[in-house]
Amino acid sequence: MTDLASVWPPAPIRTERLVLRPSEARDRPAFIELFASPEVHTYLGGPRPRDELERAVPEVPGRRPGVFVIDVDGAMAGTVTLERRDAQRPGHVRPDAGEAEIGYMLLPEAWGQGYAAEACAAALRWFARALPGEPVVLCTRTDNHRSTRLARELGFTEAERFEEYGAEQWFGVLTPVTPSA
Repeated sequence: MTDLASVWPPAPIRTERLVLRPSEARDRPAFIELFASPEVHTYLGGPRPRDELERAVPEVPGRRPGVFVIDVDGAMAGTVTLERRDAQRPGHVRPDAGEAEIGYMLLPEAWGQGYAAEACAAALRWFARALPGEPVVLCTRTDNHRSTRLARELGFTEAERFEEYGAEQWFGVLTPVTPSA
């Protein structure tokens, strides 16, 4: 299992409508809004208090391997993450755990425009080239119908369901594909 830091950071990834890039200091207000938003955190355990975030969020938030800022027209619209799934959590496809797990969050004003699908697809293509043959998993609450629908559109197949964080979780797997040159 290759460490993601060995291939990070990639050059910015450009799609038709957005850019995936590492975070910058100018993204701090959008990160705070993302973590404080009750709409964004409906299925993620609830928002954090804004005053707490103002104190805790670093000058350049999200500056670590696997965190992409979704940039639309020069402004942060959300994030896509590819990080190793904690071995202590349920849901694994490898005996040694540590699969790559994709996650995403978008600010409410960016919802319903296809940005999550476009950003996740681009991040998954990059990941398949950077770490060929690595499986990717996605976990979301079963009652988050938009997220489970997106997972299926991205090619994830349901592997199991389990209880975690007080709710039933949908756990999907994207079968690794070795990209052609």
